[in-house]
Amino acid sequence: MSENSFKVIAEDSLQPKSFSFSSDNLVKAKNIIKMYPSNYKESSIMPLLSIAQNQNNGWVPKKAIEYISDLINVPEIKVLELATFYSMYNLSPVGKFHIEVCTTSPCMLRGSDSMLNLCKKKLGIGIGQVTNDKLFSLGKVECLGACVNAPVVKINENYFEDINSQSLDQLINNFKDNKKIKIGPQSERKGSEPRK
Repeated sequence: MSENSFKVIAEDSLQPKSFSFSSDNLVKAKNIIKMYPSNYKESSIMPLLSIAQNQNNGWVPKKAIEYISDLINVPEIKVLELATFYSMYNLSPVGKFHIEVCTTSPCMLRGSDSMLNLCKKKLGIGIGQVTNDKLFSLGKVECLGACVNAPVVKINENYFEDINSQSLDQLINNFKDNKKIKIGPQSERKGSEPRK
């Protein structure tokens, strides 16, 4: 598997036969669409992709791309372009807890390579893979935009900053054991305040 395998459209055997928003998500989608002028419907694609991904266990199937295209009456390629460009959208199945390690320079200088290796060893998977129990998947991304709190790991929709080997190991254990999770900096500081 390649390092960007979650950006590769899943094979047909993994694709659902159909997709449509749940009734709650359709209400959300319609409210989002109303926020944009009718001649700028494309502006709603990203939030609609996020809704689709959340509804479909963390990934966007081909049928969701078609559905969004039909919903806002834009060419399918416009939806696909955004889904393939942004790292936040997965086009293949991911684990229940999708771990993405930032490997941009600030994170790399603060130890992201060690964090990536810890995940590989602890989970027994490589980048772009899912554990056999479907609980975890691992990816690497370029810049999560929290450089001042490097190194940073994103798990599903949440950021975990100022991580080190111990805090990341404990974080993975807490997810596995369904224990309480501290979102944000894993150090004593709040937000991006200077270290004491």
